[in-house]
Amino acid sequence: MRIETNRGVGLEVVESGAGPALVLVHGLGGAKEDFEGHIDSLAQRGWRVVAFDMRGHGASDRPSGAGTYSLDTFAGDIVAVADACLVDRFHLLGHSVGGMASRRVALAHPERVASLMLVDTTHGPMPGLEPALAEGAAWIALNQGMAELRRRMTERDPLGTPAHQRLVRERPGYEEFNDRKWAALSPEMYAALIVEIATQPDQLKDLGRVTCPTLVMVGEQDTLMIDDARRMAEEIPGARLVVVAAAGHAPQLETPATFDHEVQAFLSSVPPP
Repeated sequence: MRIETNRGVGLEVVESGAGPALVLVHGLGGAKEDFEGHIDSLAQRGWRVVAFDMRGHGASDRPSGAGTYSLDTFAGDIVAVADACLVDRFHLLGHSVGGMASRRVALAHPERVASLMLVDTTHGPMPGLEPALAEGAAWIALNQGMAELRRRMTERDPLGTPAHQRLVRERPGYEEFNDRKWAALSPEMYAALIVEIATQPDQLKDLGRVTCPTLVMVGEQDTLMIDDARRMAEEIPGARLVVVAAAGHAPQLETPATFDHEVQAFLSSVPPP
């Protein structure tokens, strides 16, 4: 289905199952299809699963204008999707930049979040992404195009872990899947977000205020994110840390069976909303 935010931005949403609501949020450059292998599995186990394309991604709108894209607007869109689905309280899983937006939802709207799952994400600026590098990537996106940006990123490939490379080799059509996601991205969105994730405030100490059950998951090969994951798990009261063997930055794609098992095990331990 398609929902519209209070500012008129259309977001493409998929929903499956019945029961307590679980909202899945993809990362920068991703799409709701990043969770395609898990939506039905979770729905069959009694969850009402909601996933959507964030603005500037996939089949959702690509609005333009100052202030259109930020972690705050992404967080607002998570709440807007829940509202459109008539969900007052929900379980929330965010991957990478989706985790950064989910972190903001949990801090700003604790009454809405029944549990929180932070997957391969950070508590502040992305490690290894210097502001000057982010500014350069933003300039390329806006002035030379996303194809040129991707060419340069492929040369550097900071998230190109052995797990990712294995997936490229072993999953037919995976490169084409990533090509389609990249082609759908708004350059304006990418430029705004890449700079913000490099310069955002560090919210580690704020995470001490999170009181809902929390799972922090990170791939063991995700060297950029693993230290942040450990610190978040230590700071959030009662949080559980899972380091996924043989996974890099995207365990939901690279080690789907383990990802599914860990999410299911965590959710089964959480009281319903």
